[in-house]
Amino acid sequence: MSAPDLIAALERIPGWFWPADQRLFEWFLSEQDAPGDVLEMGTYLGKSAVLIGGHVRRGEKFTVCDLFESDAPDADNDAETSRSYGALTRHRFEQNYLGVHDTLPEIVHGPTSIILDHVKAGACRFVHVDASHLYTQVADDVLAARTVLRADGIVAFDDYRSEHTPGVALAVWEAVGRLGLEPVCVTTHKLYGTWGDPAPVQERLLEWLATRPDLWHTTDVLGDRHLVRLNQRKKPKAERPQSDLDRLTAELRRTTAELKKVTAESQQAVQALRKATKEVSVLGPVAHRAAGWLRRRSTPAK
Repeated sequence: MSAPDLIAALERIPGWFWPADQRLFEWFLSEQDAPGDVLEMGTYLGKSAVLIGGHVRRGEKFTVCDLFESDAPDADNDAETSRSYGALTRHRFEQNYLGVHDTLPEIVHGPTSIILDHVKAGACRFVHVDASHLYTQVADDVLAARTVLRADGIVAFDDYRSEHTPGVALAVWEAVGRLGLEPVCVTTHKLYGTWGDPAPVQERLLEWLATRPDLWHTTDVLGDRHLVRLNQRKKPKAERPQSDLDRLTAELRRTTAELKKVTAESQQAVQALRKATKEVSVLGPVAHRAAGWLRRRSTPAK
């Protein structure tokens, strides 16, 4: 499936996977030269999994791990999944995925705490973490991602900064501060990092971003680190074709404005005329008496 067709297919799948992150997933998955497996922990209805599946190469294994409709291992996690993911079932995920791809990825139906039983250490080139939002579970997912990633592998953490997911923020930035995770870039919704050297991938990323007018980016300094920040550019609002009604409305507005102007000028003229008339009515008798006086003065006495 071509990239445009794949992106169009994503629009039909419910979920939260924004354009800037779609472009970044495509770039990270395409620009890595050495083969490696791919892992998604937490998949919801398959929106991001469908895109990932379009970039898995021959000989690579793509694993998806999710509870789906199963019970969570503890009460807090169970409350979270019931509240936020009530519509999630494995059947709906499989339907969405097979609507685009011919075969399913390897599915681990259960909590992400069992993922190391199914994915080998150091086997993955890309990991997407989007499962629980609770600190304890995310902290375990961080350790699992570090275990399965190879040295130059990339991990993407969802909801690292949302106000309703402080547990994710704590676990992710704790990994940066204490566990050697090196941030590569961030969008509004995801943080991308590596446990390898971030400089080479950041350099290639900046070269690619320079060719993408649909994405804006900047580089922030975090102490001795550099962090690329990017997002989708807002599209200018398209001009709506002017209809007959629009043209008539615009003409009516122009006519109304001209009429108001003419009315104002007429009112000024009427006021000036009234003032002049008043002045004439006051001065008329005086002028008449003055003229009589002049005539009498100019008439010789008999």
